[in-house]
Amino acid sequence: MTTSSFGPRFATRIGRTALSATLAFALVACGGGGSSNPVIAGGGGGGTGGGGQGTAGACSLSERQDWALSVIDEWYLFPDLLASNVNKASHTDLQSYLNALVAPARAQNKDRGFTFITSIEEENALINSGSSAGFGIRLAYDTSANRVFILESFETAPGFQAGMDRGSELLAIGENAGNIQTVASLMASGGPQAVVNALGASDAGVTRILRFTDANGATVEQSVAKTDFALDPISDRYGVQTFNDGGKQVGYINLRTFIVGDASDQLRTAFSDFQAQGVSEIIIDLRYNGGGLVSVAEVFGDLLGRNNVGQVYSRTTLRASKASENETKLFAAEANSIAPTKLAFIMTGSSASASELLANSMLSYLGNDIALIGSNSFGKPVGQFGFDRSECDDRLRVLTFQTENADGNAEYFDGLASAFPNTCRAQDDLFKSFDDPTEDSIARALDFLGGRTCTAISGGTTRTTQSVRPAREPLRPERPTAAQYEIPGLF
Repeated sequence: MTTSSFGPRFATRIGRTALSATLAFALVACGGGGSSNPVIAGGGGGGTGGGGQGTAGACSLSERQDWALSVIDEWYLFPDLLASNVNKASHTDLQSYLNALVAPARAQNKDRGFTFITSIEEENALINSGSSAGFGIRLAYDTSANRVFILESFETAPGFQAGMDRGSELLAIGENAGNIQTVASLMASGGPQAVVNALGASDAGVTRILRFTDANGATVEQSVAKTDFALDPISDRYGVQTFNDGGKQVGYINLRTFIVGDASDQLRTAFSDFQAQGVSEIIIDLRYNGGGLVSVAEVFGDLLGRNNVGQVYSRTTLRASKASENETKLFAAEANSIAPTKLAFIMTGSSASASELLANSMLSYLGNDIALIGSNSFGKPVGQFGFDRSECDDRLRVLTFQTENADGNAEYFDGLASAFPNTCRAQDDLFKSFDDPTEDSIARALDFLGGRTCTAISGGTTRTTQSVRPAREPLRPERPTAAQYEIPGLF
């Protein structure tokens, strides 16, 4: 891998392997398909505010602000939607300064936390090996009853080892046995952020007393320490399987994230199994997938594109002054690819960026034989390049490009539901596992693939016209880590 310097900044070309929730490119190419700083298409919600915290020289806040401004002035996708009157001295951290710069774009729903500062070290560890620190669980809170549930538990992490799994409820948190606070009291006093604060920093060794219900409904209270763990993008328990629907074999794949580079090889293995079984109808479950590497999204598309080799998968467009960076990605041959006859994408408001890139790209080729199941997606047809200031451990993810499919669909800032020819409304039934065909979203996907009727997503297909809040929303810190940015609800 190489890097090139542009004055005080360092940029790496993330290539077309970018992180899928927010498409991101960097400036220096490492061959054609990857880089030390991949292009990402990932979720939103703010950055870590982190990276280097030096107080003098190149890593003083003032120097970092000047560096960030120079990058944004040159590369930001919507240059006419940048604030011109931001006083850097009025901001005490870099992320708040970035938020002020892009406030006009945010007001138009075009940059909902997509421009952010993160750690080079943390993000590279996540991409290269799925490395993260925490309990290894995804949390969501009930918006009406103020309860917190475990959506998913990662098998190699301490939360799973302690007995937490999908459907468990988090009841109380304490630093020790003498100061346990119930989740209900935390939510009442400070809302979701109070629960986030009580869980502590995402650092190995941080220990909490947790009271929760296990898979059998029994209440458990024990001390659980956060550790470093490897995040597996496809679960060995339920990530790839086939359902027998009236004698027809239907493939199912649950991709947790596009951000881990190893996801590409895991997808190839999954499709080898589908190919061997003659599977041509697939349920693609991206309900919590906030995005990640664009390169992984492209491999996924290639595996679904046996009959589309050489045709347009997606187009990437930058601001006018950077038009030389525009790219068109064509479907490439993959040995394990299939030619699907029907696809059902399970999505929610947590499905973003690379997830939407994949679904949007396949829309151009399936006609009426494709559906969105669940609820409307997040709405992120844009992505970022990453710009590195290595001496400060700063990676600046800047909104730099927009993607479109072969038909030119690129304006789904309000989600993808209105673009799909078929939608089926479904609940995220967290009290059933992902290997259960009666789980509501999976059951509705099977209904569509089997030609049975379902209820269309209603209440407006755009975010702005939806009047009812989702029943559960991912718990998200005000300043997410690199992993929490890409993996909604991760703790």
